[in-house]
Amino acid sequence: MSEPVHNFSSAYDTYAKFLAEANEANKHAVFAALKQAGISTVEVRFDGEGDSGQIDSITAFADDVAVALPKVKVAMRHATWDGISDGREMRFYEAIEELCFDYLSREHAGWENNDGGDGEFTFRVEDSSIDLEFQEFHRDSTSYSHTF
Repeated sequence: MSEPVHNFSSAYDTYAKFLAEANEANKHAVFAALKQAGISTVEVRFDGEGDSGQIDSITAFADDVAVALPKVKVAMRHATWDGISDGREMRFYEAIEELCFDYLSREHAGWENNDGGDGEFTFRVEDSSIDLEFQEFHRDSTSYSHTF
């Protein structure tokens, strides 16, 4: 019997490290573009269930006024099992979406499965922070059977 080439747990830990590094670089790239565009806050709403999840909306604000995301591209890095790819240019909307999906996979893997979950990311440009409010759904049932 042959031995597995890789220990999966070790390989996953390495991938998680690459993902964290890519997320950090991507966060900096997104915030640099937000600052340059004069955007102060971005709200990203998402939901998922039954093995499907999506971003429902991305709304940008300059102070308290909703504004369109600029039509610029952002160089985003991508984590693989073997390392981190060089930046590939993505539309601003897609760059924000990818960053959010990567944070969800890191913090709440499987968020889109079964009963799913939903929530909101808030990007705060002033201090380059991202808040995540996440709600996970669980179906609960109790069954009884009696014979008398």
